[in-house]
Amino acid sequence: MLKIAIITGSTRPTRINQKVAEWVYSFAKMRSDAIFELVDIADYNLPMFDEPLPPTLGEYRQEHTKIWSQKVADFDGFVFVTPEYNHSITGVLKNAIDFLYSEWNNKSAGFVSYGATGGLRAIEHLRLILSEVQIAHVRPQTSLSLYDDFRNFESIAPRPFQIRSLNEMLELVLLWAQALKSIRTKH
Repeated sequence: MLKIAIITGSTRPTRINQKVAEWVYSFAKMRSDAIFELVDIADYNLPMFDEPLPPTLGEYRQEHTKIWSQKVADFDGFVFVTPEYNHSITGVLKNAIDFLYSEWNNKSAGFVSYGATGGLRAIEHLRLILSEVQIAHVRPQTSLSLYDDFRNFESIAPRPFQIRSLNEMLELVLLWAQALKSIRTKH
C-alpha cells in the first residue's frame, strides 16, 4: 500500500496551516488506495540547517536530521500544504526540505496552498525547489483564497470546486507514486 505524507508548511503559533492540512487529511483518509499521514514539521524542531556535510552525501550527524530522514524516507509521495509568505513558501518549509536529499528522490508530490491570491506564487517556488531534490510534482493543485475559502481568515470553508481539485490532485499523486516506486526499487 502506498504511503503519502501530508506535510504542513508553517510552524507559526497562530497558524491556520494545521487546519488546512487537517482538511486535506480528512478527505485523503477516506480513500482506500493509500495510507495517508499528517506530518507536522513543527513536531521535528528542525533548527536552521546545521549539518556539516551536504545532504546529497546522506551522512547525517545531527540526531534531529536522522529522525527527520527516517520519517520522510518512509513515504512514497507527499502533499505539501503551504501558505504564501512574501510571494514564496515559508522559510521553515524550505529548511525542512533542504535537510535531506535522497529521501525525497523519485517520489511524487501535490500541493495545497492558501493566501490572498491562493498561494499560487508559493507553489511556483515550491515546484522549482522540489525539482532539485528529484520530486515529480503533479500539475493539478488546490489553491485556497483567504477571502473566498475561509471564514474570518480562521476556519476553512472551501468552495465546492476546491474539493474536486483536491481529489484530482490526490489521484495523480497516487498514480505517480506507484510509477515512481518501481524506479526506486530498481535502484
